[in-house]
Amino acid sequence: MGFSEIFFILFVVLVLFGADKIPEIARGLGKGMRQLRDATNEIKSEIKKSAQQNNIDTSFIEETQNEIDKVKEEIEEATNITGTIKRQR
Repeated sequence: MGFSEIFFILFVVLVLFGADKIPEIARGLGKGMRQLRDATNEIKSEIKKSAQQNNIDTSFIEETQNEIDKVKEEIEEATNITGTIKRQR
């Protein structure tokens, strides 16, 4: 998303809810995101704990995550700030 899209969304939120409600909405969104992150981390730890108890090899997960991270970095390097793809010759 570019600056203009973010600005438009903020403008619509301001018009719909008013300036006095924006901090309350932001706090609610922040709390919701934190709860989601905490729940996700808890689920991940339970899965890892269960896999260790059952002697299941989970090393492929870390290897897969490393490969995904490499691909993300390559994509970020291939795109510039405006989001267009750089031509490589």
